[in-house]
Amino acid sequence: MTFTSTEAQPTVLWSKPEAERKGTPLLVLLHGYGSNEADLMGLADMLPDDFTIASVRAGEQAGPGFAWFPLRTDISYSLDSVKTSTEEIAAWIDSVKGNHSSVTLLGFSQGMCMATSLARHRPADFAAVVGLSGFAVDAEGDAFFQDAALGEAKLPVFWGRDQADPVIPEASIEFTNKWLRDHSKLTKVLYTGIWHGINAQEMAHVKEFLQMTVLAK
Repeated sequence: MTFTSTEAQPTVLWSKPEAERKGTPLLVLLHGYGSNEADLMGLADMLPDDFTIASVRAGEQAGPGFAWFPLRTDISYSLDSVKTSTEEIAAWIDSVKGNHSSVTLLGFSQGMCMATSLARHRPADFAAVVGLSGFAVDAEGDAFFQDAALGEAKLPVFWGRDQADPVIPEASIEFTNKWLRDHSKLTKVLYTGIWHGINAQEMAHVKEFLQMTVLAK
């Protein structure tokens, strides 16, 4: 059963009722382009029970679903659109994080861009980041992204992907690979046959990563 909150933006699906969340580590799920908050909640049973899971809906309409910001190929895309969405999710996290022992981010595809952008904007705020079949944005030295501070923090990051992923451009993969190696404590795992997706083996690795980096502390 999931519990929906719409009292404040954004719309969020919760894995636990409000009365059972206090003091638990929070895991925020950030879906991909054109999807919605229900999509990643299907992963909840494959994640550690210790977490309260909150799956967040992006703020922009994109076809039948939602997006965090326009695609790079869209004329309306800008780095400012990424920053605006990052600020909006950061404000929501600020409104709930006092109820939890820590905050961890898990993003799929464009959601990984949001997860890494949040970590870059607020380097001290997160216990770990999980990125699945996604990327980090080339911020071109924008001061909004505090990369130097994040690099010093050595934030644990799990990055899982298929080398045959047909969706994420090669230039984005190359940038993300170098950026993560320079600015995080990276666990990178390559999978075969998942394309632009997620499988049970990857989720088993994610569960182990979260147990070792967040729950073992």
